[in-house]
Amino acid sequence: MQPRNTYDFTHLGQVGESQQTAVLRKAYALLGISFLPCAAGAYAGSSVNFYSLFSNSWLPTVAFLIFAYGLMFAIEKNRYNNVGIGLLMVFTFGIGFFISPLLQFALASSVGSQIVGMAAMMTAGVFLTMATIAHRSKSSMNGLGQFLLIGAVVLIIGMILNMFMQIPALSLTISAGFVIFSSLMIMWQIRTVIAGGEDSATSAALTLFISLYNIFVSLVHILLSIMDDR
Repeated sequence: MQPRNTYDFTHLGQVGESQQTAVLRKAYALLGISFLPCAAGAYAGSSVNFYSLFSNSWLPTVAFLIFAYGLMFAIEKNRYNNVGIGLLMVFTFGIGFFISPLLQFALASSVGSQIVGMAAMMTAGVFLTMATIAHRSKSSMNGLGQFLLIGAVVLIIGMILNMFMQIPALSLTISAGFVIFSSLMIMWQIRTVIAGGEDSATSAALTLFISLYNIFVSLVHILLSIMDDR
């Protein structure tokens, strides 16, 4: 039996549309709304140098992981009710706060505004491209799902190794890998909703937001390595 949908976004649907279309519309709406608390979080973080609060450089990373994965778990537990939507907004606010140091560092460069602007436009372009492919594709993309699982494991191993080795070339490779992985994740998630494999707009919006975040952050890192003259 399908869980009861308790969203308050019924005005977004149209009479006669399929359940999959309704879920996708709600997911897009939640994704768009989620950028408002994200921007608020980035603004709040701009007045606080988060990393200066800790003498140990590992603590900010640990705090971020606890916050992110803790909330993602809570959101998934409440994926069919409005509590999940509220937690999603808290999550995106926190992500905006945690990304603020990177934005401050980038904007301190003479070409910082160009880097951030280019990363944002490229991220939007990737989303539109992958969403278009997902809507036009007729494939179930089951094979892509297995590939993404393997890719996630490889990227996690690479991140752990780079935390100890601190190799610039490896860092750039990981960033490029995240751009490719997250781009494919967007296409896979949208296609999964269309195919009826995902019936929670909150879960879909969470996946899409995380993918966009990963793409944007990775592109900022790559562009900083190429364009930053400091």
